Amino acid sequence: METSIQIKPPRRRIPKWLHFDLPTSGAYLRTRSLLNDLALHTVCESAKCPNQWECWSSGTATFMIGGDRCTRACGFCAVDTSKPLPLESDEPERVAEAAKRLGLNHVVITGVARDDLKDGGALHFRRSIEAVRRAVPEAVVEVLVPDFNGNRQSIHLVAEVLPEVFNHNLETVRRLTPTVRHRATYDRSLEVLRYVAEKFPDRIHVKSGMMLGLGETRDEVIKAMGDLREAGCGILTLGQYLQPGLQHLPIVEYIHPDRFDELGDLARAMGFAHVFSGPMVRSSYHAADLKLNKALKGGA
Repeated sequence: METSIQIKPPRRRIPKWLHFDLPTSGAYLRTRSLLNDLALHTVCESAKCPNQWECWSSGTATFMIGGDRCTRACGFCAVDTSKPLPLESDEPERVAEAAKRLGLNHVVITGVARDDLKDGGALHFRRSIEAVRRAVPEAVVEVLVPDFNGNRQSIHLVAEVLPEVFNHNLETVRRLTPTVRHRATYDRSLEVLRYVAEKFPDRIHVKSGMMLGLGETRDEVIKAMGDLREAGCGILTLGQYLQPGLQHLPIVEYIHPDRFDELGDLARAMGFAHVFSGPMVRSSYHAADLKLNKALKGGA
């Protein structure tokens, strides 16, 4: 009886443009200590972001509210999927305290998907925005939210307090969405962005992002960028997908920096006001480089 042997394909060699030195600044440990002291979660750590060392060493982090257990199991994401714990009522104040202690002038707040809650966690987002505004009124506030299952009341609850940046990631092209994003849909994400852009014109910057290297084609990326512009998105991030673990979707292709530059130029030509396009770009990477002020002029 013959025995078949299954040989796993070799993992792709990481290209030279994705090699970087880890910072050795003491600021990294100070940031970690502060976050531990306030018992806060960050997407930097929970999602195994490759930029964690750089960001924490510069004294910044992206706060992740609603706990560290997500109700969805997206194929690209390292955040734990399990039954969430109850919301912590004092978490918004702890986020605000961290922002104040770190001296942040651009505060990014994201959160796990909380499909177990009627509002998807929208009120918790709103309370976090309000707490940060009280603690650091001069800071720009950016939220990176889930789709709230398309619930417009939840979307409005967050947008109504006018965070300077409202971010919801499209993540990938239409064809790959069913494989990449658990429960989310391409059109629902566009509708979330469109709702905010239409309800709060010239008052909120609308932002979205995509990962490349999952098998999408150039034409599909360009079509997705066009769909985002049509939905009213004015800020775009494009970055390389990096597989956080063996159980996650494999990398199909490492995108060369030159192609990121080309796509960035195309996005600007489409009318995006701000574009961050490069292998290490992530949703909130160098978010403060937008240099947005509190009195918005124009907008997405």
